[in-house]
Amino acid sequence: MLSRARVVASRASFRTSVASRSLATAFNSNVDTSGIPIVDFANFGSLSFDQRRETARQVVDGFKNMGFVYLGNHGISDEVVQEAFKKSDEFFRLPLEKKQALAWEDPRSNRGYVQQGRERATTSHDEAEIARLRASAPDHKETMEIGRDWDSRWKNMWPQESDVPGFKTFMLDFFQTCHELHVRVIRAIALGLDLHENFFQEKINGQDHNLRLLNYPAIKTDLLRKDGQARVAAHTDYGSLTLLFQDSVGGLQVQNPTTKQFAPAPQIPSMIVINAADLLARWSNDVLRSTLHRVVAPPQPISGFETVTPRRQSIAFFCNPNFDAEISCLPHCFGPGNPKKYDPVTTEEYIVRRLRETYM
Repeated sequence: MLSRARVVASRASFRTSVASRSLATAFNSNVDTSGIPIVDFANFGSLSFDQRRETARQVVDGFKNMGFVYLGNHGISDEVVQEAFKKSDEFFRLPLEKKQALAWEDPRSNRGYVQQGRERATTSHDEAEIARLRASAPDHKETMEIGRDWDSRWKNMWPQESDVPGFKTFMLDFFQTCHELHVRVIRAIALGLDLHENFFQEKINGQDHNLRLLNYPAIKTDLLRKDGQARVAAHTDYGSLTLLFQDSVGGLQVQNPTTKQFAPAPQIPSMIVINAADLLARWSNDVLRSTLHRVVAPPQPISGFETVTPRRQSIAFFCNPNFDAEISCLPHCFGPGNPKKYDPVTTEEYIVRRLRETYM
């Protein structure tokens, strides 16, 4: 298990020599990213304002054009990410009854274990339609949801220490690590939108985020090829940003906003996939895109008597503004000929409503 000191130290170090080599390979590789730009985030830590502004511009351009970026040199070491996947795997291998004892209960809390079939990702807001989709084509995944641990009202649901040693300690450290990266990316977005770097600071310091561990069990590929079926159906995310860590199995697809075609967003070692989500799109009057994405069968099936889509793991850190923050149109994002598209809404109002619609 990684010690707390080692996790904290990894935050302060942008990259180890091993990470540097793998990132150099990634930046110069021929991986097809389906138009999603690769951004080297190292220069956002520079003392040079011009270098910081150029990195910020690249991040914002990625969100304007695709809604997604691959972020390299982000400051979270490969060692920490691998440990996060290890702890996630240990949790999902627990007997079902132990996981169900930690069951998700309330969209206002959004904490606990979600067994396969309870959630159905969709863009629909119609409860009857969502119920029909959940019954006919449920998402083929199980998740564990973790929030800030000091909340006065809502408490995390933790497995027994003897069942998954070190799980709580590590995940709380990882939550904080992801929050700190989120703050840096939000500062880059502010700079890229010609705002002060600290423009969002008072609206994102509550850490009202959601750390989601995801497990996609192995499944017959034929089931995923049926109409409407997917590991996760096409959807957008609800908050401001999502940091996605994924394994090498594949299956994530992103819709090109221009062609409307879905294309793979494969894992690139040492990089994080980051996408803009609904509240950032509302904040920016859709200058920054909240783009449809889904998880389907990967392109390379396992051979055998039956074609099976292998188990997949991912970890999503859903970055949210403070729950009491009002999301209203940003300066420079509206004007003559470009009216405000959305009424103001608080983070809590929007996210709780969407969770009520998609869970049963």
